Amino acid sequence: MTTLVYLSGYSPQLLEQVQQLIETKKLGEYLTNKYPEKHNITTEKTLYNYIVDLQRKYIKKTPVISKVAYDKNIHSVHNALGLHTFVSRIQGNNLKAKNEIRIARVFRSAPLAFLRMITIHELAHLKEKDHNKAFYQLCCHMEPNYHQLELDMRLYLTHLDLVGSVYN
Repeated sequence: MTTLVYLSGYSPQLLEQVQQLIETKKLGEYLTNKYPEKHNITTEKTLYNYIVDLQRKYIKKTPVISKVAYDKNIHSVHNALGLHTFVSRIQGNNLKAKNEIRIARVFRSAPLAFLRMITIHELAHLKEKDHNKAFYQLCCHMEPNYHQLELDMRLYLTHLDLVGSVYN
């Protein structure tokens, strides 16, 4: 039986279904049928524009994002898939604040839906710092299918760990 690291906390029935997909080698097929293509947002400039467009559309009254990056270390170092940071620095008599969003590099070649889900998650942290009810309501406001995308993204990461990319 495979250890399903990304799916801890889900129901035993769901874990059993996932285990069956893995054993019958159909998890990749499920993912490619549901998400047939990866996106083309591969540079940090296009990622920045993508994130700022989502921010303008859904949460206008949030701080400006000063930096966006695909981070190769984020997954292994922080055990996370995205990070939002708020950095304050004193410059002369002024206090400068910067908001940064870093997305795990694994999303550079993932389906757009998964990049959107992780981006929305990090954008929601600009308004709600904790993973509370208001946070998830905001995520669902920006992406009504948020919870299904989160599950499918976890299935995608499981497949990556077990087999490798579903997109060659």
